[in-house]
Amino acid sequence: MLKNLGKLTGKVAVITASTDGIGLEIARRLGQEGASIVISSRNEQNVEKAREELKKENLDVSGMVCHVSKEEDRKALVDYTSERAWDKIFEVNVKAPFLLTKLVVPHMEKRGGGSIIYVASIAGYQPLPGIGAYSVSKTSLLGLTKAVSMELAASKIRVNCVCPGIIKTKFSKALWENPAAMELTNQMIPMGRIGESTEIAPMVSFLSSDDASYITGESFVISGGYFSRL
Repeated sequence: MLKNLGKLTGKVAVITASTDGIGLEIARRLGQEGASIVISSRNEQNVEKAREELKKENLDVSGMVCHVSKEEDRKALVDYTSERAWDKIFEVNVKAPFLLTKLVVPHMEKRGGGSIIYVASIAGYQPLPGIGAYSVSKTSLLGLTKAVSMELAASKIRVNCVCPGIIKTKFSKALWENPAAMELTNQMIPMGRIGESTEIAPMVSFLSSDDASYITGESFVISGGYFSRL
């Protein structure tokens, strides 16, 4: 396990939806790189469980309950065909990141700059069957990355986006628990397998660090070669 590599020493990393899966691995990696990490989830028990897990690894971590689609929680930190579902998906995947950005930018400006990293999806480039609303919301997040990066460049705040492919998480559980579906999926991925959450975190660490000091407004696909361009 990586420990105290120091690349992010002195930085504070606030990671939403970070008590499981990709979010948790991102928090772990940034903490290992030296950042003070703040994890969050809508469920208090999940927050406490993840916080204790990371503390046992001697990471500098604090946690809080935050439901990103609730205004009061932002400030303190399926049916894909129905109109209500579309509203909810866009509220969480597009509106909430934008509003969180508005809240964090003044703090970054006081610190002399910072790095904002949105987590979109390969579905933002190549819509996936059965999750149309989700796919379109992630395409919108790619556009948000471009727009916000231009607005904040003069403030020395970089804005980028990572776009995971099919990763073994709870979100994709129905897929990887089905042997027939898994076999078909693996055939479509040039590397012949789905990804792991630990394979997303290094890119986030890189984009958070000074190694990426001249990169902003970009999106990075991590998909094992799966088709990912419009």
